[in-house]
Amino acid sequence: MPIYEFASEEIRPLNKTTFSLVQLQERRDLQRLLRANISVVAPDTLVIAEEFGGWDESRRRIDLLGIDRDANLVVIELKRTEDGGHMELQAIRYAAMVSTMTFDQAADAFGRYLAQIGKANTDARVELLDFLGWDEPDEDAFAQDVLIVLASAEFSRELTTSVLWLIERGIDVRCVRLQPYGLDGRVLVDAQQIIPLPEVAEYQVRVTEKKRKEREARTDTRDWTSYDVTLGGRQLTGLRKRHAIYQVFRHLVESGIAPEKVAEHCGPRANRALVSVDGEVAGDGFCRLVKEARAKEGQNFDPKRFFSDDGELLHFGGRTYVFSSQWGGPDWEQAMINLRDAFPDQEIAFAPSE
Repeated sequence: MPIYEFASEEIRPLNKTTFSLVQLQERRDLQRLLRANISVVAPDTLVIAEEFGGWDESRRRIDLLGIDRDANLVVIELKRTEDGGHMELQAIRYAAMVSTMTFDQAADAFGRYLAQIGKANTDARVELLDFLGWDEPDEDAFAQDVLIVLASAEFSRELTTSVLWLIERGIDVRCVRLQPYGLDGRVLVDAQQIIPLPEVAEYQVRVTEKKRKEREARTDTRDWTSYDVTLGGRQLTGLRKRHAIYQVFRHLVESGIAPEKVAEHCGPRANRALVSVDGEVAGDGFCRLVKEARAKEGQNFDPKRFFSDDGELLHFGGRTYVFSSQWGGPDWEQAMINLRDAFPDQEIAFAPSE
């Protein structure tokens, strides 16, 4: 649909043009202008790198790399062509390449970008934390997803078909059409998000999520059997595997057996079953202490992989412990058998719930 100028005596349609005809170059002009006004194609996004290529053995470069308010990375690809070329394929490669980026790596890239645009005195780390609303880096929340924004003068049917297929499979891709018009020697640009349409974006997200869950349900071969567990004279019913072994572990520790000694009988996962810190601390304090300690060693700690809520922490001998929540398959069954047989006086038994 054309754009019209409402003049004093008439309504005139503006003349469509192309970026090449008005001599706007892809990198020298479009990229330069959009990096300083990124909200035109990606609202609530902070540009942290231009022509980013921070990977080995590759000459490929992301036009613009950003971060959104939810700490997701945003890959932004620009084309001045009339069909978008094969930009969706490039963007997927780039998204995969940056998907493992850490906060520190992003801050380093941002620092180089700030120096490139003449803001070398700006503290990139502080600027990035301020944008995210964080007091300190949170690697567990950083770059949990990579969003893709494709901005072009037009998109071919082949490209839009590919994008819709990717969206249906849970990949967040947005297409923003930048249509230039000429008016009295000036260049006007109509910027519109055409995929997904803003008015149906929320609905499309719900449909995509529903389809994803349906696919997972069809292909999920995991064993969801519930178990009844007997601990001395106490019976717990209808427990998932991970909760069953946690209750056994907790029972043994509360009976006076050191957590490390109990963990020895957890089979192949014994060395990953426990994490502990000095002192009796609450859940938030525990996670902070572990993250700080592991950060010094270049490692991460994901509290979601442990029973780390306040009511799930275990205290023993002046230390606080969390127990792994990652159990399943034959490792779980063998660990349960080992714990039952290693502590016969505790009268541990387990069986599938009826």
